Amino acid sequence: MQTMYAHIAGEFRALNLPPVHEEVLPGIKWGAFDELMTPAYWRGQAWQHTESGTFRDFRLGRSLEEEVAACLLGGWGMPAELALSAYSRVRERGLLRPGTTASELEEALSEPFIFHGRARKYRFIRQKARYLSGCLEKLADFTPPDGDIAFRDRLSELPGVGLKTASWIARNMRPQSEVAILDIHILRVGKHLGLFPDDWKPETHYRQLESRFVAFARAIGVSAATLDGLMWDHMRRLSVILRKSPVQAEEQMELFAAESGSIH
Repeated sequence: MQTMYAHIAGEFRALNLPPVHEEVLPGIKWGAFDELMTPAYWRGQAWQHTESGTFRDFRLGRSLEEEVAACLLGGWGMPAELALSAYSRVRERGLLRPGTTASELEEALSEPFIFHGRARKYRFIRQKARYLSGCLEKLADFTPPDGDIAFRDRLSELPGVGLKTASWIARNMRPQSEVAILDIHILRVGKHLGLFPDDWKPETHYRQLESRFVAFARAIGVSAATLDGLMWDHMRRLSVILRKSPVQAEEQMELFAAESGSIH
């Protein structure tokens, strides 16, 4: 057994974990909790965040229409701050309602966004405006199914919404649902762990990848939603670090490890 200690809410707490060489799933060992990216590491990080109350509320909007808009306007190739600004603009202008035309949305998204004194443009304006207009029209008669997977699958039928975006919406609306947002960060972790075969792609193997991710989350005792959010946040920050020079990267990796808050 290995024991992880952490300072949480003003006190030291302990988490007992299986031995390093014990398998969490066939062929995948727990590893050490203080080694980046091992199953024990993810379990320990999830424990700290759960105890601290983080990675619990993922919602971006106040309604299904707003959540669909926020997720549809974000995603691949779109910086989070730009996507959220685009979402805030169309929401504040009262455009998230049935009957809003693609032209109205395109006009709103075409205006530059100012960050740190610099103007930035939203990408894929015409395409996203057309998709969002279509989604708002279909959501007027949309009744969410009770089952979480059925809910996600129904969302994936909306214009421009694939399984990944649909999973993002479903997870945000139903934090306890067992769906996975299989973006590049989650795929990298899964391949590093040996959880995902190298030749499996989300375009053709989404459900199989999701099933393995959910099984892994269950095996380490973490909700799929919490683990997904945690992995995404860690890998996003690590990606920025690894793009720096070797010296800078080493220094920031040490800081990143220290910030994870675990001690023997």
